[in-house]
Parts: sequence; structure tokens; C-alpha cells
Amino acid sequence: MTVTTIVQIIWALSALGLIILVLLHSPKGDGIGAIGGQAQLFSSSKSAENTLNRVTWALTVIFMGLTVVLSAGWLPK
Repeated sequence: MTVTTIVQIIWALSALGLIILVLLHSPKGDGIGAIGGQAQLFSSSKSAENTLNRVTWALTVIFMGLTVVLSAGWLPK
């Protein structure tokens, strides 16, 4: 396995993890659920949301950094 292959695998896993984490986020707007009081029913705890935000941002930085590295061709082939 070359370095490029390993970085591509990490890049793909970070993309998949980022997709999953974004889908796990709770919606910020209440929408129509606020009319009947349903918005508070599904809200998560604040610490879990903060952790989810931090992990999402960390994966975003990893994904974007590896995207730049892979697209610039800085790794040996």
C-alpha cells in the first residue's frame, strides 16, 4: 500500500463519517412542530449536541485538508 492509497482510504472514511454525523444533527429550526409543541419532544441534551458539533467540525477539517493534499498532488505516487 502506498501513502496515497492510505490517505485516500482515510479521506473516504472521513467523508462517510461526516455524512453520518450531519444526518445525526438535530434540526435548528422548529418548523411546523413548534405549533403543537412537538419541537421539545425530540430535542437532545446540550452536551451531546456540543460533542456532536466538535466531532463534525474535526471531521470537516480532516476531510478538507486531505482534499487539498490529494488534489494538489503533494504525495508521492
